[in-house]
Parts: sequence; C-alpha cells; structure tokens
Amino acid sequence: MAERLRLSFGCWDYDRTRALMDGRVVPDGIDLVYLNMPVEETFFRMLRNREFDLAEMSLSSYSVSLGKPERPFVAIPVFPSRFFRHSCIYVNAKAGIREPRDLIGRKVGVPEYQMTAPVWIRGILADHYGVPVDSVTYMTGGEEEPNRDEKLKLDLPPNIKVVPIGPTQTLARMLADGEIDALYTARMPSTYARNDGRVKRLFENYPEVERAYWRETRRFPIMHTVAIRREVYEANRWIAQSLTKAFVQSQAMAYQALKETAALKAMLPWANAHVEEAVREMGEDYWPYGLDPNRETLATFLRYHHEQGLSRRLLDPQELFAPETLETFKI
Repeated sequence: MAERLRLSFGCWDYDRTRALMDGRVVPDGIDLVYLNMPVEETFFRMLRNREFDLAEMSLSSYSVSLGKPERPFVAIPVFPSRFFRHSCIYVNAKAGIREPRDLIGRKVGVPEYQMTAPVWIRGILADHYGVPVDSVTYMTGGEEEPNRDEKLKLDLPPNIKVVPIGPTQTLARMLADGEIDALYTARMPSTYARNDGRVKRLFENYPEVERAYWRETRRFPIMHTVAIRREVYEANRWIAQSLTKAFVQSQAMAYQALKETAALKAMLPWANAHVEEAVREMGEDYWPYGLDPNRETLATFLRYHHEQGLSRRLLDPQELFAPETLETFKI
C-alpha cells in the first residue's frame, strides 16, 4: 500500500467537517490528523507558532498575512465559519445608543482590531448605516480574560484610533460598567448573557435585520477559511485539490443530515423549519464553497479590509487561494 502523507489539521468540531474528523471522509493520499480545539486556540497556535500543517484560520488574519514578505500560508476556498454579524454589536444600556449613528464618537471594544467579525461589522456599519470606520476609538484587549494582544503586528493609518485596555481590564466588564460604550465581537460577552439589563444588543431584532441584509446584498459573511503552511503546500502541490474535494464531500454529508426528517440530528425543535427557510431564502447550497459563488462576498470583505487599514493594497479574491483549486478537469 502506498504511503499516505500525514498532515495535522487544527479545527473546531463543525457538522460540515465532522466526517473528516471521524474518518468517514479520507482525503486522497492524505492521513489527516484532526486536532479539535476552539477557534481562539487554533488561530493563536497557527499564527504565532505555525504548529499545524493546515488549520482553520480567520479570513482577516489570513489576508493580513498575505502582506508579509514571506506570505506564510496559502488558502483553499473552503469556509468552515460564516455568520451574519448584526447580532454581535453590544452596547451599554445607559450609553444612549439607540441607533447605529449613535456610535459615532464613542469608545468601542474589539478583542483584536484585525478580527474578522469586527471587520465585517465596521464595514456594514459604514456602508449601510453611515458610521465611518474612523469615527470611533477602538479599545482592544481580552473580552473575558486580561492581556489579549493582536496575534499579528499591525501598521494602521493615523486616522484609525486603537488603544489597548489596561493589564487587569476585560472588555465584557468594561462594557457593563460603562467604561466603553459598545463592543464588536464574535463571542457573546458574559455580561450580556447575565441578563441583568446593563448590556443589550444594538439590534435586538437581529434575525429580521440580518434577513433584510441578505435580501439586499446576497452576502452571507465569510469568517474563516482553511490555510496550509506554504512550505507544506509547495512541497506537495496536489494536496490543495485533494483537501478541497474532501471538505466538499464532508459538507455534502452535513447538508444531507440537516434534511433528515425521521429524527432530529440537532437539539433544535424546529430545525427542519430552519433548513427549509434557509433553502427558500438562499437556495440549496446556502453555505457555498469555491471562489465563483463567493467572489462578490469576498471582494466586499477585501474592500473593507483595505479601507480599515489592514491591507496595504486592495486584494483580489482570486489571490487568496491555491490556483489548483480554482478550476477542475472536464470530460
């Protein structure tokens, strides 16, 4: 039996990648060692120390890395995480923020300025609600634990105001105490989950707001991609296509499981109704992989990334991915 290439893969436990984790899908020629861990750990270990051969990666962090001289990673057009982020803008209940434009001139927390979720939030607020990116002061640091730093060194333009919080402070506590006015984040802050009235969402009716955003823009924001260490890719160029095929096969199994009606696969009473609604709104492939169906969404993100000072030049979506994954054979 031919020897398979052994590759380590850092990624969270998702329905769309679970068949890769449990071995139901095996990438051609690859023995994939799936290391299941939360995104914060995966990103930190891959971006700081490049510990894995490939990993789930923040789309923003990956885009920042393309501006580095060594360009340490190359991605495949697979998107483990997508998320409408209107629900992820939290405000202090006493700050008088009733509509998006009330954010102008405020102190806004972000765990890291370069995080993908805040990139989307800032871009959406600027494009759709008239809140310029440079109209607030960004306070960066740990949401629940002190001393969180940017994982990548940033060189931002002078009009972007970013101030680290103190060594004992956390953004969740500062938001509840009124030391910051708002928080753009991926994880729900503990001080909102506490439900004591001190923290609220800017858009409490976020499902309706996000559906309206989808209907207007046809964008389902991409949060994460899958990045391969460049030296691993360059030594084995065939792995990009092999991995992409395997991710597509695993996702197809997740799609099928969500359509099951004999029993609920997830502990959601109206899961079938959610699936039917997603198909009605977004089509059968409502979580598409590949460049072509995501080109406009990626172009919008890359424009936001550039406008927010995170990439020196405006990247083209095609630059993000291994060229082997952008076309396939025909019969």
